Amino acid sequence: MQPNAAPVVKDLVLVGGGHSHLAVLKSFGMHPLAGVRISLVSSEGATAYSGMIPGRIAGHYTFDEAHIDLRKICRFANASFIHAAVTGLDLQNRRILFPDRPPLGFDIVSINTGSTPRMRNIPGATDHALPVKPLGNFLRGWESIVQGLSSQSASPTRIVIVGGGAGGVELVLTLQHSLRHLTNDGSETRACAEFHLVTDSASVLPTHNRRVQGIFTRLLARRGIRVHLDHRVVAVKPGLLDCAAGGSIPYDRLIWTTDAEAPEWIHAAGLQTDPGGFLAVHATLQSISHPFVFGAGDVAAVLDQPRPKSGVFAVRQGPPLARNLRRALAGESLKPFIPQRRFLSLISTGDKYAIASRGPWAVEGAWVWRWKNGIDRRWMRQYQQLPFEEKQSAVAGRPPFVDLETWQNLSGIRCGGCGAKIGSRILTRALARLNVPAPREDVLIGLESPDDAAVIVAPPGMALVQTVDFFRALMSDPYLFGRIAATHALGDIFAMGGRPQSALALVMLPVALEARMEEQLYQLLAGASAVLTENAAVLAGGHTAEGLELVFGLAATGFVDPRRMFRKGGLKPGDQLILTKPLGTGALFAAEMRLAARGTWLEGAIASMLRSNRTAADCFSRHQATACTDVTGFGLLGHLLEMLRASPGVSAELFLPALPLLDGVQETFRAGIFSSLQGENSRSRNAIMNLDKAARAERFPVLFDPQTSGGLLAGVPARAARLCIDELHRDGCGDAAIIGAVVEGNSGETRVKVML
Repeated sequence: MQPNAAPVVKDLVLVGGGHSHLAVLKSFGMHPLAGVRISLVSSEGATAYSGMIPGRIAGHYTFDEAHIDLRKICRFANASFIHAAVTGLDLQNRRILFPDRPPLGFDIVSINTGSTPRMRNIPGATDHALPVKPLGNFLRGWESIVQGLSSQSASPTRIVIVGGGAGGVELVLTLQHSLRHLTNDGSETRACAEFHLVTDSASVLPTHNRRVQGIFTRLLARRGIRVHLDHRVVAVKPGLLDCAAGGSIPYDRLIWTTDAEAPEWIHAAGLQTDPGGFLAVHATLQSISHPFVFGAGDVAAVLDQPRPKSGVFAVRQGPPLARNLRRALAGESLKPFIPQRRFLSLISTGDKYAIASRGPWAVEGAWVWRWKNGIDRRWMRQYQQLPFEEKQSAVAGRPPFVDLETWQNLSGIRCGGCGAKIGSRILTRALARLNVPAPREDVLIGLESPDDAAVIVAPPGMALVQTVDFFRALMSDPYLFGRIAATHALGDIFAMGGRPQSALALVMLPVALEARMEEQLYQLLAGASAVLTENAAVLAGGHTAEGLELVFGLAATGFVDPRRMFRKGGLKPGDQLILTKPLGTGALFAAEMRLAARGTWLEGAIASMLRSNRTAADCFSRHQATACTDVTGFGLLGHLLEMLRASPGVSAELFLPALPLLDGVQETFRAGIFSSLQGENSRSRNAIMNLDKAARAERFPVLFDPQTSGGLLAGVPARAARLCIDELHRDGCGDAAIIGAVVEGNSGETRVKVML
């Protein structure tokens, strides 16, 4: 994260990674608004462009071509990305609610989550049908259906799609084509699957003109897709649809593409909605009932200008939404946006053929698909090829929505020393929001009864283990950063075979209004406290200060039985070297800062960094590990050399092909992107016996990549190594691998041979 150009005064939170919010993020990235902190909350790391998803299913586009990386566009906009599902809004306190993390505060919130097919009013539908939205869930579900199809079964699988609008018709044609595409000639498709389309209307595409209806009616018949008109589904049972007319339709796989419905939490929050449950907004896209709430896309209903649910309107609402959010933040009057009543509709048929219509006319052909493809790709390029060099810095000076006295207090010369401490009111309020654990006998004085220092009780016969770690924020979500920083800090205690007992927080926060600093401090400490609680430790106190950017760490305390304590030294010839986590976090987050990392790569890295080393340490203890350390800032080779130097008379062979790597690391190295610490760590290369040959290997740079919350590296006797690996895999350390062996060496020098 880059230091804020100005103190944070207001929080704008975007809920949902929909098409409108993409335009908002790009707008604020190109023209930042001083004093505003932006956060995007999304349950998916990449947002699918609805116009290209049929082509993605049909095999015409790759995942990257049809999706926009939300982490990347957030980095471009200097916005926080929060990967979480929203369960509600606390409008009174202006907080967003989640199922598995603390609430997030805001000043203004915008909702662009999209919608799902209407299912809740049909008994059994949510239990047995796969909805077409959210698109990410649908794509994963369809992949599972395809994997389950078999051309060897006695009868074909009946795939039934409910919904005869544009979405349902385009989907059934695309799904059928995707199977034909997979089998080249379609012969197995007819044997393994048959398709049915069920609709309650008298024709397919009832909102389109008769020419379009006729084209698709003929096309569905020619493709062998059975259409069930005037069949309103009233209940869904296992393998059977009950229809209003009294008939029933059997199915093996059921997909739902009917009219849209809004998330239940919109109405439950107390926001005014239309009769369908969608957020009711003015033409300005501002909530009718709550002026600090905005909405766009399918989730919102403009009461003065009703329009059908279509991605077309979500796309076109983006720029006016961005303008009105700016005006709302500045306290200015809003401007209405009135879209056209008629719009171009482009519906593909799966096989690079499409139909275009607008009002009463329609055309079809392969050229229409090429036209659509060009439109879609141009739209995607504006969010996939971000003009980083054209970004403007936030205008210096007082933002228009901050009074002069407040701004002078925030932006004036800030004191150092104890004058840089966070104010007591901020700290008190943030701590009051934490779920402080009940008092423990081994913590005499902690957060529940703060004093000048924490006081802990040492168990008899145990040795005290202390460690400290802190670093700049490597991600924009303070709660997630708190969790990773705590996991990282506790790694040193587990690496010595100890158990954490308590920790003191070390916090530096960027200057902001009191409420904004409180929110960031709360999120940070809540994340750290969650990890401490998971590991039977408590947050006992800490220290806070102001600074230019977010910095966080922990001074952790634990206890260890001296007779069972791990040390870096102790390796013996014949020991197998086991690493418990994949490598590459340094390179990946260096790439993220350059907008060169895919979101899926970062998600894998984050999942690894969040995994505690406690399980691995317990496993090493059971298998009599001779030495252990955690792999962090000095990289794998640096930490291995520390172990070898502490174990006289040994060297090591390192199996380069066996090193577990995070997804994307090799691509990052090929692009010439490395951590800023890579050069310093590379100075240890002189300890490699076969340096000239090893340095030519593609994986060679990973030996020096600094890790954050990396895995444990341990020496395990050869007789126990395979059993240890098997147990690590069963216990959730699926990347654990034997990466080398300890061999006899000269006591006067420490050397490593890299095995290729």
